[in-house]
Amino acid sequence: MLAASMPAARKEVKEVQNYAASKSFTGTIMPWDWSFYSDKLRDEKYTINDELLKPYFKLENVIKGVFGLATDLYGITFKENRAIPVYNPEVIPYEVFDEKGRFLAVLYADFHPRESKRGGAWMNDIFPQYTKNGEDIRPHIMIVMNFTKSTPTKPALLTFDEVTTFLHEFGHSLHGMLSRCNYESLSGTSVYRDFVELPSQIMENWALEKAFLDKFAVHYQTGEKIPADLVKRIVASQNFNAGNLSLRQLSFGYLDMAWHTIEKPFSGDVKAFEDKAWDETRILPPVPGTCMSTQFGHLFSGGYAAGYYSYKWAEVLDADAFAVFKQKGIFDKKTAARFRKEILEKGGTEHPMVLYKRFRGQEPSTDALLIRSGLK
Repeated sequence: MLAASMPAARKEVKEVQNYAASKSFTGTIMPWDWSFYSDKLRDEKYTINDELLKPYFKLENVIKGVFGLATDLYGITFKENRAIPVYNPEVIPYEVFDEKGRFLAVLYADFHPRESKRGGAWMNDIFPQYTKNGEDIRPHIMIVMNFTKSTPTKPALLTFDEVTTFLHEFGHSLHGMLSRCNYESLSGTSVYRDFVELPSQIMENWALEKAFLDKFAVHYQTGEKIPADLVKRIVASQNFNAGNLSLRQLSFGYLDMAWHTIEKPFSGDVKAFEDKAWDETRILPPVPGTCMSTQFGHLFSGGYAAGYYSYKWAEVLDADAFAVFKQKGIFDKKTAARFRKEILEKGGTEHPMVLYKRFRGQEPSTDALLIRSGLK
């Protein structure tokens, strides 16, 4: 990944530097300049922003689209059932049924912010799937968002990032709902950290497919389907500065591995250690007086010790897995059935690489991610 990312990143820095110069900027682009000028350049290149896209993503339509994708792929259906007790009146409970109409799970959808609710988005299980005395105990899963509520004059409209976040957390939810394991400790999302994001991140790929968007992304006022040109611009903008974004994630992984592969107690200079660890991933000049290690909570208090690479590894997995759908068809039921059987149903009952090879027929390759990112 480093070998492919660095040449692209150098071109991106040069492009942003030239753009800044055209706006009367003098000197070398520094990290504090980077976001300002690169965002301006992105807006000019792709003429795309949240306000342009939001009219096509009315919440009710997005819900139908995301749930409908699960129906298209796995045959499962969702039935709202207000008789199911909920922890807050705003939560919408759904009964989920498999392709033969058998009860599969309960899904609690908690879409909007409120006082005392923390921000962000996540999936959790109220209780996971497991087997007891020969009976398959089906799971109760919650999917939580913080989407802006509708008003008397305007419906709830999502940003494109919120649509992909919905798909992401819904992927985790499918991992929980489709589980078929014996033990709670191995069911659903109870898998290795560097495997748990595959079911979630693969779902984000559909957000860039016109055939999927056409099923629900219509302008809330005119009923017009999202234009093909707009989708092309979304796809192109996703790869803007892909080299630098890749280097950023790689630098964190290099730093993490450097700290967590030392074999003796450390008594040296923290800053010097850090600079050496990620020197080969650095492209912008360093900021004097800063030190990432002293604030990198993921590594020392967040449970990611020697595991930060999993973010980039998950991208490799999801791109490689989605490449099968791209080859066979993004709604191909045979591919989906294999992904469900070998990935979503098995939880942590077998080693992830064994499961992945059973689905894919081979170990994952970085090629699909490099191609998707425009780095190859």
